[in-house]
Amino acid sequence: MFVVEVVTRGNTILGRVNHLLPGDEDERRIDVRRWLADNPRPSGRQLAEAGYVAPHLPAPWGLGADPIHQLIIDDELKRAGVSRPSNAIGIGWAGPTIVHAGTEEQKRRYVPKILSGEEIWCQLFSEPESGSDLASLRTRAVLDGDEWVVNGQKIWTSGAQHSKFGILLARTDPDAPKHRGITYFICPMDAPGIEVRPIREMTGGETFNEVFLTDVRLSRDAVVGDVNDGWRLAKVTLGNERVSLSTGGILWGHGPTAMNLVDQVRMKGGVADPVLRRRVVDVWMEHQILELIRMRTLVARLRGEQPGPEASVRKVLADEHGQHVAALAVDLMGAEGVLGADVDIDHAVWTGAFLFSQALTIGGGTGNVQRNIVGERVLALPHEPGIV
Repeated sequence: MFVVEVVTRGNTILGRVNHLLPGDEDERRIDVRRWLADNPRPSGRQLAEAGYVAPHLPAPWGLGADPIHQLIIDDELKRAGVSRPSNAIGIGWAGPTIVHAGTEEQKRRYVPKILSGEEIWCQLFSEPESGSDLASLRTRAVLDGDEWVVNGQKIWTSGAQHSKFGILLARTDPDAPKHRGITYFICPMDAPGIEVRPIREMTGGETFNEVFLTDVRLSRDAVVGDVNDGWRLAKVTLGNERVSLSTGGILWGHGPTAMNLVDQVRMKGGVADPVLRRRVVDVWMEHQILELIRMRTLVARLRGEQPGPEASVRKVLADEHGQHVAALAVDLMGAEGVLGADVDIDHAVWTGAFLFSQALTIGGGTGNVQRNIVGERVLALPHEPGIV
């Protein structure tokens, strides 16, 4: 439950959302504080073993925490200045999928080091000819004795150059309908035959990569779930991805938030221009709406449901929100900010965010793809022609 209060004073916008969480006397909050007192600077492994990295997951990986419990844990970790391990694809996408469909051996082998951040993961899904229409992927995996031999190319693979493993989709039955001949693999990124080529972006960074797979051999136990049932698991991963990409900062869960910008505007004394002032109000409202949708997603997870089409709703909103916030920041800075002059709003953070934000409505499923999902699965509209 939320109380939303909006206050304005002259040209200054004041606003906040109050989470009505249990107070200091709540036993769950006391437990977290007691644990943090004993572990003031916890490692990723300690956080994972305590169930605090992904508390919504079932034991032993998490605490089976309900939404309020999760928010209490988040609140206490933030107060203590404790950050979870940085392994977004592993913790947010690969881990939940393995917990959902992996064997007991796969769970024991991979999930602890995913949650602790000891082994970084990437996602080997998109291809040069199959981005928005992912099910048309061409990477092939052919069974040769006790091994699968994989050949193909992936692209836009975030963090591949730093990853220990990747979740890989490959076609294992070329004669089956395109959604039914795909298998979901765990792929060691140091396997012979894998070549990673970073892609230089206009921000100057190299977040994304091309990955070439030439006669890469994977064992039979690298398959997650059943052979040729990978599309079903891909939808589980993509649902978690769209939730993960929509949380936290405006850059797929990273970077600054709308509230950071609003705080900087507030510190500056407000905005005189009525158009810019209205845009500040708009991004503040978008932020609050996304928070409310996040709570709805948490409630669904409490019921044991995997992320569904509502994840696409949130991703569409979050991606466009990120672009709105970054564009507003640049406009608030004006020419001086773009040139790097000394202005009240941190130009380095926001100009970098503006450049990267152009990718938001493409990566992780384009905005048009997400709208198709919403139209078909929420509004019950006819399927896109040619798509099963």
